[in-house]
Formats: sequence, C-alpha cells, structure tokens
Amino acid sequence: MTPDVSSAMSALHEAALAAAEAADIEPELLQLIKIRASQINGCSLSLDQHTQDARAMGESEQRIREVRTWRNCKLFTHRERAALSLTEAITLVFAGQVPNSVYAEAESLFEETQLAALIWAATVINAHNRIAITTRLEGSGAPPKAATR
Repeated sequence: MTPDVSSAMSALHEAALAAAEAADIEPELLQLIKIRASQINGCSLSLDQHTQDARAMGESEQRIREVRTWRNCKLFTHRERAALSLTEAITLVFAGQVPNSVYAEAESLFEETQLAALIWAATVINAHNRIAITTRLEGSGAPPKAATR
C-alpha cells in the first residue's frame, strides 16, 4: 500500500467516527453496521474485530449472531433495522442502487447528520473490507497469495 493513501484512509475512518459521535449515533449501532457489511463482503478479519468490539461494548452473543438474519429476528429496533437495511443496500449497491424505500425509511428515523454519519460508516467499512481482501491481508478470508518462483 502507498503510505499517503493509507494515511488518508485512516483519516477518513477517524473523520467518519467523529461524525457519528457528533451526530449521537450509538457506538453499538456502528458495530452492527460494521459486522453486517463485513459479513456480506466475507471479510473475516473485520468481522472478528467488530464482533469483539461489540462484545466489549456489552452487545449480547445472540444479537451478534443474529445480525446475519436481522430481517427475521425481533431483537433489533426499528432504527437498527433501518440502519442495517441501508448498510446492505450500500454494500450491495451494484445489485440495483439504494432503493428509494430503504433510503426513505432511514431518512425518516435519523436526523440529517445521523443519516450522513451512517452512510459514511457503511462506506468506510466497505472500503476497509475491500482493501483487506484484495491485498490478502492475513485473516481477511481472502484466498492465500499465489506462490512466486
């Protein structure tokens, strides 16, 4: 990785966290977003890190386990469901954009600064997942690097 770009990515991550804090987004909700995006992307490294972080914040094992099936689980609040739905749409944007209904639901439950912070949080974790997987970062779940001669 190029150091300047890596530094910029770290700064973006920190700015997204600061925006979420300033918008009063619950840190636990941010972890749910990071867990769900990492599940979809198949990034084992991020998934492990963010499930550990969620546990440290007091998140229950049951809720962590059920993030994958949040649509069929009654353990998540309306706001959490809207944030998870938005995260999925952002993560899977190639599959048909972010549907108006998903955006409208999130927009109705979060203030403007909160919605922006959620969008940044989902975008940043997706970028981190893609970098870890693409560069074959150990533990990311990517295939091992090919042997060189």
